[in-house]
Amino acid sequence: MKILIVGAGAIGGYFGGRLLEKGEDVTFLVREKRQLQLRANGLVVESIHGDMHVPEPKTVLAGENAEPYDVILVSTKSYHLEGAIEDIRHYVGEETMVLPLLNGMAHLDVLIKAFGTEKVIGGLCFIETTLAQDGKIIQTSPIHDLVFGERTGEKTGRILQLENVFSGTKASFRLSEKIQQEMWHKYLFITSLSGITSLFRSPIGPIRDQEHGWHTIHKLVHEAAEIMERLDAPLAEGAIEATLGKMNEIGYGMKSSLQRDMEKSLLTEADHLFGYLLENAKKSGLDASILSAIYANVKVYESQLATE
Repeated sequence: MKILIVGAGAIGGYFGGRLLEKGEDVTFLVREKRQLQLRANGLVVESIHGDMHVPEPKTVLAGENAEPYDVILVSTKSYHLEGAIEDIRHYVGEETMVLPLLNGMAHLDVLIKAFGTEKVIGGLCFIETTLAQDGKIIQTSPIHDLVFGERTGEKTGRILQLENVFSGTKASFRLSEKIQQEMWHKYLFITSLSGITSLFRSPIGPIRDQEHGWHTIHKLVHEAAEIMERLDAPLAEGAIEATLGKMNEIGYGMKSSLQRDMEKSLLTEADHLFGYLLENAKKSGLDASILSAIYANVKVYESQLATE
């Protein structure tokens, strides 16, 4: 299978590198600056699962070598999705599978509108990676999971073929027959973690320690889950309790990527994560006071970025 990975950043670079390590046919769709960096230094990964150096991985700039790929893996930030869609149009053929790894769910409708429902499969990942200034990818935690599957849950011929391609790497690629449920579960967790840590400007531990902090976490998880249920999200029984359990168990100093983006004065995925839920809460007449405060907090921050 020919695989195109949109970007060679922390997530795309890591999983693409593991596939290259196995010997798969992988190309990275990159910007010119990243292409020059990869040509000069190669794709470099430092990981507790084993370091890796690919001297000169295959790259293309948008529009170059316009031939279809079997799989296109999209791991951009949500605010770059529209641009990424235009970049990959040249590479989507009749049999192409588009595998998105974005947080949330709103991107599925956007991708389906662009490429059709048959081409878009489900996906998510759990990994902590950082792209250093020199282009090196740093991965330090044990978790490096990519989950994928047909949105219908079927084990089709193409998804089994993809499972075979993804097998035998140093990363964990897992085929799921309930990928939409797993995507909603991650959405609930990410919304809760990124929302609460960005609101309090704190790692999760000190928030949990404070009585009213834990009460706010509890209320936020229930708010988000109620909205998702109104959207007919296939949340499993006990999903709320499981999410609260994770919030209570994760490391004391854990921060969300959205919070770290704010600390670096970068844009955030507030509209994709919180705005989408608030829009649907309004349609359903649901109270979402905690989620509303979280969204307002991030949007005020972003408005200040625009004036700096």
